Amino acid sequence: MQAKQQVLNLPVYQPGKPIEEVKRELGLTKVIKLASNENPFGCSSKAKEAILADLEHLSLYPDGAGAEVTRAVAEHYGFSADQLIFGTGSDDVILMIARAYLLPGDETIMASHTFPQYKHNAEIEGAVSIQVPLKDGKHDLDAMLECVTERTKIIWVCNPNNPTGTIVSHDELLAFIAKIPPSVMVVLDEAYYEYATTAEYPQSLELLQAYPNLVILRTFSKIYGLAALRVGYGIGRPDVIRTINQVREPFNTSRLAQAAAAAAIRDQQFVDQCRVRNAEGLKYLETEFQRLKLTFFPAHGNFIMVDIGRPSGPVFDALLKQGIIVRSGEKLDFPTMLRVTVGSREQNEAFLHALEGILQDSPKIHNT
Repeated sequence: MQAKQQVLNLPVYQPGKPIEEVKRELGLTKVIKLASNENPFGCSSKAKEAILADLEHLSLYPDGAGAEVTRAVAEHYGFSADQLIFGTGSDDVILMIARAYLLPGDETIMASHTFPQYKHNAEIEGAVSIQVPLKDGKHDLDAMLECVTERTKIIWVCNPNNPTGTIVSHDELLAFIAKIPPSVMVVLDEAYYEYATTAEYPQSLELLQAYPNLVILRTFSKIYGLAALRVGYGIGRPDVIRTINQVREPFNTSRLAQAAAAAAIRDQQFVDQCRVRNAEGLKYLETEFQRLKLTFFPAHGNFIMVDIGRPSGPVFDALLKQGIIVRSGEKLDFPTMLRVTVGSREQNEAFLHALEGILQDSPKIHNT
């Protein structure tokens, strides 16, 4: 049996180490996971109540159209239901966009260091991925614009960017998208949108009317704390959403996911509380990194990428032995950096205490 040629050498997505595996491997009873940008404060109590209320219906298929969660999200943003499409996480929507629009030989543009599923799904469809190096950890929009050709179909912009946490400002995005041909789709991945607190962050929903080639991605896996249920969504013009919907698998989001997400988006008080606590955690980490004379990218999500000035692999391993899971920059092509999810105050303090002790025993790289 012969598989697609473009699939044979594709890398498999590597998530952060699960807590249970680390406990088993290292014989630990307590593990702090700061590796997958999950919400340390859990999810809304209203989402939990919705899950419990729907447990008696597990023998039934979910609503294939997701009418209730669609209504809840549409009401929250003031959009019509036909401007929304839901998936098993926003990466499922990425898959659908690639399947609906990309043909073999088409070109798609993205940053060199960004969410890997853009490239992954594009290459499954036989498209050519043009990767543009980041500039100081940010998307280089001018360089991306220069890469647009008559074969370009989709441009991906992750904002805040994963793994660096940097943002493209509203003015930067507007200047960029205004120069993109209307035949080229711009996918703005805003998985960490709710965490951004700066006034410079784009008001992307306002751009949909003027730019029908724009699609915005958001998720319930991050600030809403529903990562285990896997539900994300895309927002766009009705004709674009209709096209993407034509390749959607039936029942691609579960009953429990739909019920929890509908309840979660109606509890914005929980979201506001998490945003505030995350900002406090980020400020604490930044202050401590400065005290330790460590540099980092400006962070606008619920994670921060810090340069520890030495190979990050051994430091990652040393943290792991103390029951603290982060992401090694070696896995992300940033060999001297760690990506750290913002945890609770207790988790952040434990991480900093462990990191400081490890760095004192680990030789720093000196430029010659």
